[in-house]
Amino acid sequence: MPNTKALRVRIKSVKSTEQLTKAMGLVASSKIRRANEAMYRAREYISSLEKSVALLTCQKESQKSPFMQKRDTSRTKIIIIAGDRGLAGGYNANIFRLAKEYPNAEFLPIGKRACERYAYPINSSERYTFDNAMELSKKLCDEFQRGEFDKLGIIYTKYHSVMTQEANIKWLLPLEKSEVEGVNGIIYEPDHLTVLNMSVREYIAGNITSLARESFACEVSARRMAMDSAGKNAKQMIVDLSLQYNRARQGAITQEITEIVAGAGDN
Repeated sequence: MPNTKALRVRIKSVKSTEQLTKAMGLVASSKIRRANEAMYRAREYISSLEKSVALLTCQKESQKSPFMQKRDTSRTKIIIIAGDRGLAGGYNANIFRLAKEYPNAEFLPIGKRACERYAYPINSSERYTFDNAMELSKKLCDEFQRGEFDKLGIIYTKYHSVMTQEANIKWLLPLEKSEVEGVNGIIYEPDHLTVLNMSVREYIAGNITSLARESFACEVSARRMAMDSAGKNAKQMIVDLSLQYNRARQGAITQEITEIVAGAGDN
């Protein structure tokens, strides 16, 4: 027969867990709206920036840019954006699973969990600013121009909805030639090549910032869903344990009554 005392302790423990998951779910819910607003603003910004870069890369003169030169070697750097905390379902695990597909790459982590995994100075994905991104962008662009690596990508989590997020990779360097029509009327000073080379640092920084915002929106959404699921599981566990406790308690009472009746019969 189950021990009623042990069941009471377990029920109390599960109730504490339920309260914790509820609190964490409420915190995640409070962050979702602000995170989504920041993500959509960043998407609009990077969309405009990508259109501007596309107008430049389609020009014949721009093909001379060092940022458009493809190399045959495989020295790859990948910026990897993970969360600052756990308890977000498969959010961090999906990012690291995708990273395993590039075993020879050098990873530059953003987010506490990624920094811990790759033994890198801790930084926060939630508080990652455009200034941080610009500093990293300048460093990477200078290294790319010097030929220290040949390809730059960024692993992030793509937001589809509150319930659906997907680990993804976006390649940033070298730039691809675009096919854009109707650009003959645009005049660039002093020339297309100079403007493109000056724009690349902001283009890289904008992508890093935008994808960090999108990844954070995915993180809080994943945590909200994980805490909701954990809360439902805790409630069901409390119901099951309460049922076991009531049965055990009723069994103990029945046994006591039986013993009393048996003792009275012997007298």
